[in-house]
Amino acid sequence: MKKLPIVLLLTLLGLSLALATQNQNKNSNASSANANRAPRKRGPIFRATSDQIKQAQAILKQRGFYGGDQTDKLNPETRAGLKKYQQAEGLKVTGTLNKNTLEKMGIALTEKQKLM
Repeated sequence: MKKLPIVLLLTLLGLSLALATQNQNKNSNASSANANRAPRKRGPIFRATSDQIKQAQAILKQRGFYGGDQTDKLNPETRAGLKKYQQAEGLKVTGTLNKNTLEKMGIALTEKQKLM
């Protein structure tokens, strides 16, 4: 009778150790699988030219989406105007001058931009 509780305790301890070891192996396998993945390569980044930014600001101003000056910088006011324009035109709302937005505005793309 005195041996029964000791046997039960030893069995539970053995099961606990086995489960802990198994869980540790799963975690290390997941870590090594993630470590073996190659980093995702990004393509070239689309950038609007300063002239395209000025043209876009003029269009945004005409449409009432922007009230600032025509600069060659994508300032916070320009980004806010772009978001309003993109939403009104059914484009993806990014607040950036991406290829789709420039094309929708009728602003000419550079040869490099056309290839992206």
